[in-house]
Amino acid sequence: MTKLLQNPAIVSVIALAMGLIAGVVPLWRAGDRLVEQAISSRILKAKANKVQGWDFWTIEVDNLASELKDEKARLAKQSELLDQRAARLSGEQQELEKVRTSIEAMRKEIADKVVEIQADEGKNLRVLSQTYANLSPKAAVAIIREMDDVTVVKILSLMKPDVVAPIFEEMSKTSDKEGPLARRAAVISEKLRLMKSSKAP
Repeated sequence: MTKLLQNPAIVSVIALAMGLIAGVVPLWRAGDRLVEQAISSRILKAKANKVQGWDFWTIEVDNLASELKDEKARLAKQSELLDQRAARLSGEQQELEKVRTSIEAMRKEIADKVVEIQADEGKNLRVLSQTYANLSPKAAVAIIREMDDVTVVKILSLMKPDVVAPIFEEMSKTSDKEGPLARRAAVISEKLRLMKSSKAP
């Protein structure tokens, strides 16, 4: 081994190798640092060059966002109010429909109860009322039993009370297949009370 170390060629090779090692290691470490710096520098440049649309926040953007949020809340509240109003209107419409139906039913009921003499039938009814007034109460009741209530009311309305009274009295004593005519006399009396007469000549 000492012979080898005495050989100048081998010593120079060993010295060269050790010099290379001593120079390459620091260079290698410095190279790693240089590569890391280059990479981080490139990343920073790329970030700086990249356009980020909303990567900033200003007072104007904040105000705009606040206004949009308020407008959204206002529209939501307005939509809720409109829904409530629509529901209320629907309920009121249903209530009005019920009232209309009720009024129509009442109108029909009143029309059924109220008898009106039309102008064109007034003359004929007057003749009939005079005819029945000349009959006996028993004969008048026999005819009245065969007539409808509306016609009876029209005829009796044209008679004097002292002629109508004996007819009602006879009706209270008379019966038919449905029972005493007293109930019918009461219905006719009520219709006479509600009757309205047109101005027939």
